[in-house]
Amino acid sequence: MDSETFEKSRLYQLDKSTFSFWSGLYSEVEGTMILLCGGIPFLWNLSGQISGRAGFGPEYEIVQSLVFLLLATLFSAVTGLPWSLYNTFVIEEKHGFNQQVLVTIYADYIAPLFDKFIPLPEGELKQQIETMAKSIDFPLTKVYVVEGSKRSSHSNAYFYGFFKNKRIVLFDTLLEDYSALNKEPAEGEDGENEETKTKNKNKKQGCKNEEVLAVLGHELGHWKLGHTVKNIIISQMNSFLCFFLFAVLIGRKELFAAFGFYDTQPTLIGLMIIFQFIFSPYNEVLSFCLTVLSRRFEFQADAFAKELGKAKDLYSALIKLNKDNLGFPVSDWIFSMWHYSHPPLLERLQALKDTKQE
Repeated sequence: MDSETFEKSRLYQLDKSTFSFWSGLYSEVEGTMILLCGGIPFLWNLSGQISGRAGFGPEYEIVQSLVFLLLATLFSAVTGLPWSLYNTFVIEEKHGFNQQVLVTIYADYIAPLFDKFIPLPEGELKQQIETMAKSIDFPLTKVYVVEGSKRSSHSNAYFYGFFKNKRIVLFDTLLEDYSALNKEPAEGEDGENEETKTKNKNKKQGCKNEEVLAVLGHELGHWKLGHTVKNIIISQMNSFLCFFLFAVLIGRKELFAAFGFYDTQPTLIGLMIIFQFIFSPYNEVLSFCLTVLSRRFEFQADAFAKELGKAKDLYSALIKLNKDNLGFPVSDWIFSMWHYSHPPLLERLQALKDTKQE
């Protein structure tokens, strides 16, 4: 990593860390004030008044619960909007990743539903992807390129589908030949000069075909090694345990009284109290365990790509993607172990290094 990119990634991570600290602090203060000021019972009573005016009495708990959820969602959206706007249009914009329109709700939640998926044209890359998928019995049916650069310049790739109907999706920002940042400007375009051309050339983004194959080899490793299925099983077991404990605790009146509900025990409120507050220590431990497991899965997927003979290309691809996404290569091991679901870049490169050199 050159010194200029290193400094850019350092400043990007610093801005993200600062934002995370202040937004997290605000969230904790807001949650504490809601509890101390009786915000939950107040909102529940307000929901009862609104549903009562609509002709639904206290016996219509489901209706009152729906109104409560609507009010809580609106409150959360209003208080969270400034943070979302700042993150997107200040931090991401400042570091050159934001490509959105000003309507945040449209860009975040509606536009992704209408992203333009283009079948990867026939050619060497598609043929190599199909050959690699066939070699590991991956039931590939289609390969798409999505125009992710319209909203963000971050790179990505994923696969989806059930049973024998799998599809691979490549972001255009991942492909060196498709990235909009790499396209030559039109002849005679205003403001174009040699300095600008040189600057754009130095900003070349994306991976070569061999590196794209290595990245896909890593992703397909998650499938071949059963990581997706294992995560689903863990999720289902956790859900079963949580709802079992919910059934045990829902009848405890002291839980409701502690949150200001002395005369009623609404099911929705019980769900909120138990899952959001009572389970909080358990969720932290579970989150850490899942982070450790995720990091193990990432190393295993890298090792799978090695076995496909992609170590050298994956090594260079990881470096390129880290630069494209302004990932900071240096991290404190304790902070990384607790927060990062993916191992730090240097650890992944070290694991690939011996095979790469061979």
